[in-house]
Amino acid sequence: MYFLGIDLGSSSVKVSLLSGEKGTLIGSAYSPKAEMAIIALQEGWAEQDPTTWWMHLKEALKEVLEKNKVNKQEIKGIGISYQMHGLVVVDKNYEVLRPSIIWCDSRAVAYGEKAFDSIGHQKCLSKHLNSPGNFTASKLKWIKENEPNVFEKIHKIMLPGDFIVMKLTGQINTTVSGLSEGIFWDFQNEEPSKDLLKQFGFDAALLPQLVPTFGRQGQVSTSAALETGLEEGTLITYRAGDQPNNAFSLNVLNPGEVAATAGTSGVVYGVSDEANYDPQSRVNTFAHVNHEKNKKRLGVLLCVNGTGILYNWIRKYIGQGGLNYEELNNLASSAPIGSNQLTFLPFGNGAERILGNKNLKAHLNGLDFNRHTDAHLIRAAKEGIAFALRFGLDIMSEIGVEHSVIKAGMANLFLSPTFRQTLANVTNSSIELFNTDGAKGAARAAGIGYGYYHSFNEAFEGLKRIDLVEPQTDQIEQTVEAYENWKSILTKLSA
Repeated sequence: MYFLGIDLGSSSVKVSLLSGEKGTLIGSAYSPKAEMAIIALQEGWAEQDPTTWWMHLKEALKEVLEKNKVNKQEIKGIGISYQMHGLVVVDKNYEVLRPSIIWCDSRAVAYGEKAFDSIGHQKCLSKHLNSPGNFTASKLKWIKENEPNVFEKIHKIMLPGDFIVMKLTGQINTTVSGLSEGIFWDFQNEEPSKDLLKQFGFDAALLPQLVPTFGRQGQVSTSAALETGLEEGTLITYRAGDQPNNAFSLNVLNPGEVAATAGTSGVVYGVSDEANYDPQSRVNTFAHVNHEKNKKRLGVLLCVNGTGILYNWIRKYIGQGGLNYEELNNLASSAPIGSNQLTFLPFGNGAERILGNKNLKAHLNGLDFNRHTDAHLIRAAKEGIAFALRFGLDIMSEIGVEHSVIKAGMANLFLSPTFRQTLANVTNSSIELFNTDGAKGAARAAGIGYGYYHSFNEAFEGLKRIDLVEPQTDQIEQTVEAYENWKSILTKLSA
């Protein structure tokens, strides 16, 4: 028996095939092989065409099915992980009306701030655990105000993962976790927020119907089976945003546990059983995958938009793009801690929540033409990302989310020894690295949703720790000194 995991990112769509019995990866593929484009027609905008996601999903599925030659009837469940906070709108024929406004788009900040003031800060935070910010609900308000001809045609709104389920099943639905990430969920009453819908002037009928995070969410339709090569009737049994799913992938499910990822964006995600919130909404609280009305499991998320995207930018422009990531890692390791006082603020990918939704832009500070080389620049970028995550962790600590261990998959920036050691040193935390990623985690979760695994512990028998990074006591003081220098520059530029 097999389970499929689909991870819809902003760079690519990845598909993994998992053996249910062994809990091990059978095969995986991703598409496109180069990164998907993000459309930015104006400063602060970020869009992608949902039909492009569907095209790349089919390509990755085709590769996995053809290479691994499994009987498709033995694929019993499909789990889906997706880029959070995006907005997809469709008409009554389920046709997409406009490109998706994705997670790092910051055009709707003003609409979110106005709603925050109108609802009342305390009321909004106590009910939604966040301000509307530039999340999905505010993006829909932007369409209502700026594209009324589009808005009047909207039949349903969706998150990116909901769109993939619609294409696979012909049904439109979502989860509590999904509505909470769009700031559509009232945690006090455990229902879609009447206050927010009224404030923005939205009809509740625009929201999809609710289905459980784990469980039967639909089945592959006849037309989707013909398009994808999947067996008609295959069940979709799990869905979650990429960061709750990344935490799940690492078996981070209970209070005090913390997960991290460093793909296009960098995230630290801690689990709590208390409805805490940051009064400034610099970190955000959502329903975790195992959240229940009478057993709260809330994910507190800090996000830095400009992480992997910064590192990719570095790769493109150093050595005219001729260096691979391993070569960049080797160069970075040759530079000293603190990069000889060269600092990089990695905020060049839109408004940053940890900075109060300011679009500060990226900044390279202290560049000396006689002292600094490519190696210093690369290390400064990695240190800047690690320092930004430390900055966010301090905010999480203010609302009671503590940590001593950070769990992460051995992927993306965590493949870099320099980055992970810097993060361990500056946070004084152990970092545990595991043989998992979003697609593999979604496949495990599909096995739970299908009922093949009877507990979380059973599902994670195949999860293995493959490395442990401890803070280096002889490096902590120097790393923290570099962080304080970085932070002082951030404070001056933010003033």
